[in-house]
Amino acid sequence: MTDLSNALTFKSGAAMPNRFMLAPLTNLQSHPDGSLSDDEYRWLTKRAEGGFGLTMTCASHVQAAGSGFPGQLGCFSDDHLEGLTRLATGINVQGSISVLQLHHAGMRSPADLIGETPQCPSDNEKTGARGISHEEVLQLRDDFVAAAVRAAKAGFAGVELHGAHGYMLAQFLSPTINQRDDEYGGSLENRCRLLLEIIDGVRSQCGEDFLLGVRLSPERFDIRLAEMQVLAQRLMSEAKIDFLDMSLWDSFKEPKEEGFAGKTLLECFTELDRGEVRLGTAGKVRSAADARRCIDAGADFVVVGRSAILHHDFPRQVAVNPDFEPVANPVSTEYLRKEGLGEAFINYMATWGGFVED
Repeated sequence: MTDLSNALTFKSGAAMPNRFMLAPLTNLQSHPDGSLSDDEYRWLTKRAEGGFGLTMTCASHVQAAGSGFPGQLGCFSDDHLEGLTRLATGINVQGSISVLQLHHAGMRSPADLIGETPQCPSDNEKTGARGISHEEVLQLRDDFVAAAVRAAKAGFAGVELHGAHGYMLAQFLSPTINQRDDEYGGSLENRCRLLLEIIDGVRSQCGEDFLLGVRLSPERFDIRLAEMQVLAQRLMSEAKIDFLDMSLWDSFKEPKEEGFAGKTLLECFTELDRGEVRLGTAGKVRSAADARRCIDAGADFVVVGRSAILHHDFPRQVAVNPDFEPVANPVSTEYLRKEGLGEAFINYMATWGGFVED
């Protein structure tokens, strides 16, 4: 049986010293222009120091107009390089793999934050977002690739493409949100085209030894589980990426979509032929037992969010105590400060019901 403390090597050559990946968590801590803050640096490097085999940043926007939340770390300009280099170095020196998650919020960009009408694959009446032109699709593709090149220049071991949670790449994948009538809309093949072209561009520009992952989510946000299975299998079969990060919200729930009764969401993806591509899961991986259950079910690694907020050294706690359970919520603001959260992050977590003491 695979153990959580076993190393995991990726096709590109990078190796996680264990099976724990830090989830790409929204934390609102960086500066309004997207430049790195001391608080965001402290939050992430403390997790690398705490033993996470791979430390991933929050979603980092590849265009100024793609920001999804205030205090978001940017990667759309060379002006961000100084901070990104500092961050990559701080993670790497701890022996953790540094990964920058690349993101565009699309129709989920708040208009008052970005100062313009949000963008979408096609006009969206519900959000008021405008459909982008063919030229803008190509620019978006190129800006994702340019951000990956920027990440490599900064010293990150790799990037993850955020194709989940109803953000721009997931909006292209949706058969209802994406109403385009060109080669980027219509069939599943066409709706996947932008993501696949970005993957090709990153591989071409950053090389085979650059770590490349993709985050997908089934269900929610007008995404079809059956279609995500098809896309996941294609990504694994083509093996142009190193890992697939499935954000499932609850790894062990039964799917809502018809035709999947008797399976867990995780099993819908562990049953695929993954070849050289590594598969991870996020979604209610809270305790040591939860993490082991995911590995025993066939996942190659686990992606930890809430418990990583509560314990910067969650992987090390699990290594010394196979029955480790995270501290119970709510926790005090002082507790979170000691775990490396800045005030903006603490205030954000206070909006999560029952997480922070009143």
